[in-house]
Amino acid sequence: MDNISQNEKLSTIVKALDSKRAEDIRIIEIGDLTIVADYFVIANGTSSTQTKALAEEVEFKMSQLGIEPNRTEGYQGATWVVLDYGDIIVHVFYKETRDHYNLERLWSDGKDIDVKQFLPDEPQD
Repeated sequence: MDNISQNEKLSTIVKALDSKRAEDIRIIEIGDLTIVADYFVIANGTSSTQTKALAEEVEFKMSQLGIEPNRTEGYQGATWVVLDYGDIIVHVFYKETRDHYNLERLWSDGKDIDVKQFLPDEPQD
């Protein structure tokens, strides 16, 4: 299972977040800016319970692919859960915490990747 492409990983992460109704899912390509990772995936929940559920769903779906995080942080307070998959780091925030830290602004030199390519077409209401 170790031959899973970054696109497959990103797709799995985004779909997991979307399935649990994550808000404002963003993918930022940061590989040219840092050796930390190639991508950040950022999303938020509207409660600490949802935030934790979002992170758990990502972990569950990735482990079904045989991929476990190198590190996880933040499950205790569940206001900012980090799942470190090496090349992809997932940040799941509680909404207010996300607004406060504003990673998107900190990493604004990164390249925004269109999340829609990883989601099934949904009817617009």
